[in-house]
Amino acid sequence: MKNIIIGTAGHIDHGKTTLIKAITGRETDRLAEEKERGITIELGFTYFDLPSGRRAGIIDVPGHERFIKNMLAGVVGMDIVVLVIAADEGVMPQTKEHLDILNMLGIKKGLVALTKSDLVDEEWLELVKEDVRDSLKDTFLEESEILSVSSTDKTGVDKLVGLIDDMTKSVQDRDVEETPRLPVDRVFTMTGFGTIVTGTLIEGTLSVGDEIEIYPKGLKSKIRSLQVHSDSQEHAYAGQRVAINVAGLKKEQIDRGNVLSLAGAMISTDVLDVKINLLEHSPRVVENRSRVRLYIGSNEVLCRVILLDKDNLTPGESCYAQLRLEEAIATKRKDKFIIRFYSPMTTIGGGEVLETNPQRHKRFDEEVIKELEVKDKGDNDEVIEKIIKDKSAQIPNIKLLSTITAISLNKLENVISDLESNNKIINMRISNDNYIIHRDYYDNLKESISEFLKEYHKKNSLQAGVLKEELRSKFLSNIKTNIFDNIISILEEDNIIKQTNDKISIFEFVVKFTDEQNKIKEKIKTYYLSNKFAPEKRESIINLLGDNIEHVNEVFDAMIDNGEILRIKDGIYIHKEAYQDAIDILVGISENLGEITLSGFRDSLNTSRKYAMYLLEYFDEKKITKRKEDVRILIKKQ
Repeated sequence: MKNIIIGTAGHIDHGKTTLIKAITGRETDRLAEEKERGITIELGFTYFDLPSGRRAGIIDVPGHERFIKNMLAGVVGMDIVVLVIAADEGVMPQTKEHLDILNMLGIKKGLVALTKSDLVDEEWLELVKEDVRDSLKDTFLEESEILSVSSTDKTGVDKLVGLIDDMTKSVQDRDVEETPRLPVDRVFTMTGFGTIVTGTLIEGTLSVGDEIEIYPKGLKSKIRSLQVHSDSQEHAYAGQRVAINVAGLKKEQIDRGNVLSLAGAMISTDVLDVKINLLEHSPRVVENRSRVRLYIGSNEVLCRVILLDKDNLTPGESCYAQLRLEEAIATKRKDKFIIRFYSPMTTIGGGEVLETNPQRHKRFDEEVIKELEVKDKGDNDEVIEKIIKDKSAQIPNIKLLSTITAISLNKLENVISDLESNNKIINMRISNDNYIIHRDYYDNLKESISEFLKEYHKKNSLQAGVLKEELRSKFLSNIKTNIFDNIISILEEDNIIKQTNDKISIFEFVVKFTDEQNKIKEKIKTYYLSNKFAPEKRESIINLLGDNIEHVNEVFDAMIDNGEILRIKDGIYIHKEAYQDAIDILVGISENLGEITLSGFRDSLNTSRKYAMYLLEYFDEKKITKRKEDVRILIKKQ
């Protein structure tokens, strides 16, 4: 069944609370001060059953200008708004401000209740209706019903309820499959239960036993129990007013404005990219770095407005901006917000969140403005693609992207599948996880690595390539080894690079020796084949050759890279032909005797015990032989 939240709005003392009591029979003012002064100060909550059988939650908001902060905390999650205007007073300042707020927050459905209609005559009532209709122009209530009611004798109340019921049929269902979010609007302690938080579940589903987190504080907990409209439930769904008994947390740890969601499902931020719309009748101009009050969800936070595409924002204008907050919050792209001037506290505009975790931008950066236009006007796939592009340097996995965007994994997987099919992204499946990078990021990385390797080959023409770890350190030092290896594999598949042992080169690179270098190469080969199983250490050999030491070292390294010389142990090398001879001798001993002893192998090679031992240990390492007590068994022929 569709879940509906109905809210009131309007000037102080216009009868919002009295009207709710006439509809539901319940009093929403709960504070002693409210009852004593006869005004609503805090948010009030109740519910009632519509004729269709739907149970609707009701939020009663304060009408006094001093409590606009509390009013704003209650608007989040409203589906239908009843704008209450007293017939004996008509449109008043808070009527206009509440209407501005509702309009900017994107409320789509509502009607006007002219309360206290029993106190005025028909002629006055018609004049008030005409004035109200003029005030509703260019708002979501422009074509709405204006209904005369009296909460005292309940005239028009049944008709009001019927109109609300009809409206609920066309209210868009909230997404119960999305990541659950509940902006906290009240926290209290109940004897025998502990801490209770309440709010409107604006998305998703919460269940008893869920592991949850209070954002931005990072407080982890578990849902001990749930109540919806005073009834205990196992599950709560988007569009319901919910009371949640959280385990292990104290009332003092949680504040109004915090967001309750699943553990690890969101991230906190103190910077937002936004689009701001200034009211046409705003009394103030917004200058760059103006300090304002931001109202988002049930939260209020101070921030600075960095105008990105205008010098000043004047009444009736829109612009892209970055809000730099004085404290962290948790929110989501497409969330609506209100801004009020810091002092005096006047509502001046509102807007929509375009990015919740942006980098800090420079003003009038054309590339930034284009990106924000995509996030503002693009479809969901385009926006997700843009976010992936922004975050590709982090090589995010799908869980991180879900957290950044506050989009459920199932929905995100569908978008990523579409983007992958259209060759917009690369989806790397590594160790039962998915790491996503944008194709443009990959192409730029590919180009940077190619240019780097080309320059490296110019300066190191005899080296097979740059060490793999050096390449990682230069370009991808912030990522795990297995992810780096995967990117290297993709570059290999695309014939951009190739690997030789632990070195990486451009795909088409081949080591080419000059005539002089070939002469040095032959001298090294001749020495090693003349001393097959009794070579000196590398340093001694290089000195013995008598050529330029630097050049000999370069050639020696190149011969190691191309596999012509093999490193047996620190400083000890063998030529590949001599190595193959040693293998043949090893196989012969094994075939004749079934096992290889150190002394027998030494004698067959006519070498020292130490060198024979080095070779046997190398064979063990390469899984050619296996040591068993004092002998070795051949396990693999080469």
